[in-house]
Amino acid sequence: MPPSQDMTTALDPGLLDALQHQVAVFARRAEQTRLGGTGQLRNSMDRAAYLLLNRLDREGPMGVKALAAGMGIDSSTVTRQVAPLVDTGLVKRTSHPEDGRAVVLQLSPRGLARLEEVRASRRQLMVEVTEGWTPEEREAFCTLLTRFNTALSARQSAHTGQAPAESGGADGITGGITGGATGEVTGGGEPDPAS
Repeated sequence: MPPSQDMTTALDPGLLDALQHQVAVFARRAEQTRLGGTGQLRNSMDRAAYLLLNRLDREGPMGVKALAAGMGIDSSTVTRQVAPLVDTGLVKRTSHPEDGRAVVLQLSPRGLARLEEVRASRRQLMVEVTEGWTPEEREAFCTLLTRFNTALSARQSAHTGQAPAESGGADGITGGITGGATGEVTGGGEPDPAS
């Protein structure tokens, strides 16, 4: 539900302007670097692939509908995003363990190895970007960014009628903030459902 006019005016407009500006700058810079890591692995995996592989690694094999629901995007988008991952051997299609007629998507050993390479590179990037931060500052930033992503996801689901996608954890850092190829925040701060 949108905030009431009274609530919006009670908050500091200057602070809200600074916040929306910093989110837009973050989105642009995140897309420019794709938070892609360091060295040869920098920019080597797009956001959609990274988020899909992460979800399959964390939650195990699942069907397209379950994967789409968990990520807050529609099934056709997942199907389109998974196709190149299957073609390159990072994801494999297998029979559902309980219903052999159904197909599930599963992270392949090659996909897991590739995901681990990218994760290591992205962890190194986080070390470099937050150099000089205390462990408490890193934890606070992660907590607040997770909370922000969760709020964006809840807002998007309220507008679309879908269940909120999980936005916390290792796969949610930029997934709900950056949109499309431009890296701009879409729709006044709503996550781009196609990303």
